[in-house]
Amino acid sequence: MRFSFTNFARIGKWSQQFGNLPERYIERAMNQVYWKNPKGPQYKPNAVLQRKKFKMGVHRPWTMEFKNENMPKTYSPKIFVEPIREWSYFRGDRVEILVGKDKGKQGIIKTIIQERNWVLVEGLNCKLKNLGKDEKKDFEGVYIQEEQPLLVTTDIALVDPSDLKSTEFEWRFTEAGEKVRVSARSGRIIPIPASVEETIDYKSKSTYREQPKDTTTDVVTEITFEPKLCTFEMDIMEKMGIKEDRVPPKSYWY
Repeated sequence: MRFSFTNFARIGKWSQQFGNLPERYIERAMNQVYWKNPKGPQYKPNAVLQRKKFKMGVHRPWTMEFKNENMPKTYSPKIFVEPIREWSYFRGDRVEILVGKDKGKQGIIKTIIQERNWVLVEGLNCKLKNLGKDEKKDFEGVYIQEEQPLLVTTDIALVDPSDLKSTEFEWRFTEAGEKVRVSARSGRIIPIPASVEETIDYKSKSTYREQPKDTTTDVVTEITFEPKLCTFEMDIMEKMGIKEDRVPPKSYWY
C-alpha cells in the first residue's frame, strides 16, 4: 500500500512543531495562486486555482530553500511514501544505521521529516557539499559535511538503552495506562527523549518561564463557555427570564 504526500494537511507534526510556527503561517508561506476570479458581483466568489502538489525534501516548507525547489510552474515526479500508522521515532533517540558506509554505527536523531519517513542522524551518513565555488575568481570553495536522510522503515533501528544494542520494539501500555515503547529482546521500556518537547523558542515545557506578556496557565485552562442545545436568541431569552408563548406555523420540508 502506497500513497503520495500532495496536501499540506499531511505535513508531519513532529517536524513542524520544532519550528514552533502556526499552521496558517506555513500554509501562507507555501501558497502559490496561479489564477483567481476578479472581484465583482458578476463573478463566482472564491474561485481560485492554486498549487497543491509540492516536492517535499529536507528543507522545511517555510524556508527559502523550499521555495527554490518549488518555484512556480515547476513540477517534480510523484514520490510514493510508505504509510506509517503510528510514528515511533523522535528527536533525541539513539539509533543504529543499517545501510551505507556508516553501517553499524550509532547516533542521535537530529531532525525528523515525517512527510517522507526520513530522519537525519547527527554526524552520520554524510556527504561533502561544496559552498562558494567561483571559477572566475579561481576559488575552489569550502567543503562541508551534510547529513543525508535515512528511511525509518529500512535504514535505521532503535537502540535499547539497557545494553546499547539495536532491537525491534512495540508499543504497550503500563499498569498506569501510559503508552510506552518496549524492547522486543529485553522487555525494557525505551523512554521517549525529553528533547521531543524542544522548540526554537524554548528547550522544554518544564524549564519555560512565563513572560510578562504571556497569558497565564490558569486563564487559558479556565472554561468560560458551556455549550447548550439552543440558539443564541433562546439562550438570551432564558437568561432574561423571557418565555416564548408564540406558536410557530407548520412548515413542510420535502
